[in-house]
Amino acid sequence: MSDELNRIAIITKDKCFPNRCNQECIKICPSNRTGNLCITISPETKKALLSETLCISCGLCEKKCPFGAISIINLPTNLTKETMHRYGPNSFKLHRLPTPRQGEILGLIGTNGTGKSTALKILADKLKPNFGNFTNPPDWSDIIKYFRGNELFNYFTKLKNSEIKAVLKPQNVDMIPTFVKGTVKSILDKLENVNKETLINDLELGHLLDRKIEDLSGGELQRFAICISILKDVNVYIFDEPTNYLDIRQRVRMGKVLRNIVKDNRKYVILVEHDLAMLDYMSDYVCILYGEPGSYGVCTLPFSVREGINAFLEGFIKVENMRFRDYSISFKISEVIERDEKKYFSYKYPTMKKTLEKFILNVSEGEFNDSEIFVLLGQNGTGKTTFIRMLAGLLKADNNIEIPELKISYKPQKINPSFKGTVRQLFNSKILTAFTSPQFITDVIKPMKIDNILDNDVKKLSGGELQRVAIILCLGQPADIYLLDEPSSCLDAEQRLITAKIIKRFILHSRKTAFIVEHDFVMATYIADKVIVFSGKPGIETTADTPQTLFTGMNKFLKELDITFRNDPDNFRPRINKHESQLDREQKEQGKYYNS
Repeated sequence: MSDELNRIAIITKDKCFPNRCNQECIKICPSNRTGNLCITISPETKKALLSETLCISCGLCEKKCPFGAISIINLPTNLTKETMHRYGPNSFKLHRLPTPRQGEILGLIGTNGTGKSTALKILADKLKPNFGNFTNPPDWSDIIKYFRGNELFNYFTKLKNSEIKAVLKPQNVDMIPTFVKGTVKSILDKLENVNKETLINDLELGHLLDRKIEDLSGGELQRFAICISILKDVNVYIFDEPTNYLDIRQRVRMGKVLRNIVKDNRKYVILVEHDLAMLDYMSDYVCILYGEPGSYGVCTLPFSVREGINAFLEGFIKVENMRFRDYSISFKISEVIERDEKKYFSYKYPTMKKTLEKFILNVSEGEFNDSEIFVLLGQNGTGKTTFIRMLAGLLKADNNIEIPELKISYKPQKINPSFKGTVRQLFNSKILTAFTSPQFITDVIKPMKIDNILDNDVKKLSGGELQRVAIILCLGQPADIYLLDEPSSCLDAEQRLITAKIIKRFILHSRKTAFIVEHDFVMATYIADKVIVFSGKPGIETTADTPQTLFTGMNKFLKELDITFRNDPDNFRPRINKHESQLDREQKEQGKYYNS
């Protein structure tokens, strides 16, 4: 049950088209030339098949493949064993598993594509580990025996004997309406739980009970999915990115709900989360997953929360003497980018009011400048998108104030791909000028690491890939104002920082203005030049304040939420103080809800 090879060969089947090439990989392979068929065409899949035992790691097939479908990856020497699962020949494999503990919340952090979802499926009993032996997988008795002397021994023993059951809240809640029909109440009524009413109140679902599932927004679907998962009669609760689409206030409320689960010390809670502030707030300990995305992943031993998150940001696992990234990530507040001394004041807007059915938005006067990024802070339903549409002249104010029409490029919160074709074809049809511009390629496309999915079908992209494509589409459109609604959604922590840098650089160089709705507090503080706070009663009447400095705006916003933040001394990432902790009380007494 060990893998003695120090290399793996990955063939991306979506990119392998033997009938469209000259099969260069087969012709160039030295082993094939000597009669040892290292690379062949599988008669079942009609795709290339590479023997890892015959491979000599020359890399010629990888270089010659016209579609970039082959990757030969040399593994670290400490990864010649402990393979937990492999999906098949020339496919992804996972080393080691995270260890859940009763009465505690385990947080998983790592780059997308390094095996977090695979680990969750195994722990949820939706995927049986095969230890890399996909041709003759082990039975449960062998699996249990393998983990003898390990904390996972008791976990898998209970799982096999049906002493514990697991529920997995999926990452992509947008898909729920395709297989769940009816009203929120009709679905909840099927589940009996003494804490149902309390949970509905804590997750703010009471006003949605008569709403049809297909009519729910992204944040409402997320809270509904979390509620359904917790109401199930199980012992193991697994949440894959539970903060997506939730605003900061809802995230904190949801975090408290998850913390309540482990008050019963017989329960297990496991979560994957890329919002580092919330991962820190919810978890008792964390495991890092690192590796080569889409090729292999490695799960570390458990860390304390602060130690684990900081190790991930540093890119170095001290206990394993393993550096998995050649740079560290630091979240300095509103990183200073050199700007021209001359300010390009582009527009001042007056006090305005807009009534939409039963909702009223009041806008305080302000101004926005070229080469500046404004982050809109507020709960969902406070009119952030309405505000932008008013500035763009797409919505008329109630008092008939004339606003010059401005051209906007908008990336919505929910991304529903309808384009039939590849990513390359999509870019050619929508943003051909930008897509062929050397400056745009250098500033946006290459840093977004989109090259490896350019020939992939748009409808088959993952959530994170769709998000990156949508951001490029938005920035590639000529506009006066760029509006990005939750650009961090589905991106991992590393991708979020890269995206923030790309947006800042693009807005600076193009001398345009960006308004960004962002609920990841770490990313919001990193990217903002100014903030606009939306306060009031969501869906009823709210007010958009005059643009303020980062510190003043954040402090006001957090005071309304009754939350305090501090910064980690090592990498400056914002950390939520535990409610009623000594530091929380001290900062509130000093009026420093945002301690930068």
